Amino acid sequence: MRRTKIVATIGPATESPEMLDALIAAGMDVARLNSSHSGLDELALRLDAVRAASDRAARPVAVMLDLAGPKLRIGEVAEDSYLEPGADFSLVPGECAGDSSQACLNYTGLAEDIGRGDRLLLDDGTLELEVKGVEHGVVLTRVITGGPLASRKGVNAPGVDLGVDVITGYDREVLAWGLEAGVDFVAQSFVRSARDIERLRDLIAEADMPIVAKIETYAATTDIDAIVAASDAVMVARGDLGVETSAEEVPVLQRRIIESCRDAAVPVIVATQMLESMTSARRPTRAEASDVANAIFDRVDAVMLSAETAVGTYAAESVETMARIARRAEESGAWSSAVRRGAHDADDVTAAVSSAVCELAGDLALKAVVTATQSGATARAVARHRPSAPVVAVTPDSAVARRLCIVWGVRPLVVPLAEDTDLMLDSVIAAVRDAGLASPGQRVAVTAGISSRVPGATDFILVRRID
Repeated sequence: MRRTKIVATIGPATESPEMLDALIAAGMDVARLNSSHSGLDELALRLDAVRAASDRAARPVAVMLDLAGPKLRIGEVAEDSYLEPGADFSLVPGECAGDSSQACLNYTGLAEDIGRGDRLLLDDGTLELEVKGVEHGVVLTRVITGGPLASRKGVNAPGVDLGVDVITGYDREVLAWGLEAGVDFVAQSFVRSARDIERLRDLIAEADMPIVAKIETYAATTDIDAIVAASDAVMVARGDLGVETSAEEVPVLQRRIIESCRDAAVPVIVATQMLESMTSARRPTRAEASDVANAIFDRVDAVMLSAETAVGTYAAESVETMARIARRAEESGAWSSAVRRGAHDADDVTAAVSSAVCELAGDLALKAVVTATQSGATARAVARHRPSAPVVAVTPDSAVARRLCIVWGVRPLVVPLAEDTDLMLDSVIAAVRDAGLASPGQRVAVTAGISSRVPGATDFILVRRID
């Protein structure tokens, strides 16, 4: 069983029932809905389509709603716009006619945040501008690196503390829809500090909605431990992160973020350009295959596809390829399972039981570690140790099952849990057998609580041979 999970972005290329069926069959565990390029009507249609495809496949598939965040963008420019190196170029707040000499900007406060000599990068760093000054709210620049300029391209200001609100008005509208529609995760873009996560959690109020912090600003990397502690999962969003820092810094920061997440037992996703060439080619480059494998060697929980599945010609093949690379990396000698014996409170019985069952998995060559869980906490606690056996999370709650789709090594099953311990154990083991996750004669370990309907009450381990 593949342990590393796959997140795939749903877009025009993959919103049809046939394509969603193909993505799930290929190995998609989490469907990402990107609000940066979609309105509420499109998001609603895609959410319903993913839910229907999940039902057809009889397999939990989570839905992650990705908030657009405060992305700076230019407006419409003439089709033949081209920035010549050394030429002057102006960024005008509000509306204007964009061309080779100026473009309008969707953020009116840039003139107050920016200073002479600061750099501005357009189109993911393809174009570079140097700020000369500000006149009447217009940012005056000189073109350092030129090239064609297209409409609606992003603008980055590396090292500049922008006064823009990290949660935009559109984000609030999308968030309200997502909470009502019942998505499984909300991803917050352009996080700068743990305070940004806390503000989003305040907006969510009493809704039980996990937050994924997207690390794509330099400021976030300076507060990473606090951000990880405040989040339910973290995404290494390497696109804007590479523009905000530099290409050579991204691998270093990626490793640091992954280690912080692993130490805190917070799921971590590596994203952006993992199989970028498969947007238009049937096979990935060798470098891309190595990139995916190296993330898996670092024991990330999930790897993500963006344009490859949103608009790519070979969407299903991209998921299949990522799944094959993941399985091979996990089978190799470069990746090995090892119980992480992190410190935990002496009264934390669930943590102690989770660590112990992972040691048993190696000592007894168990076919699976089975957790009977109401909230998913026990399955996450076991998975953090990266046991040698797959983790099967049996839960009565379909929402909990979907949210476990992002956690490394966990295969969720939706099964009612009886109050009686013996009946509960029999039903859990039968579900594992019927799902083909263990065969007669093989041994599994079950972790649960004497009171199976009480979240956080895990207090025993039972080793059973499948009848």
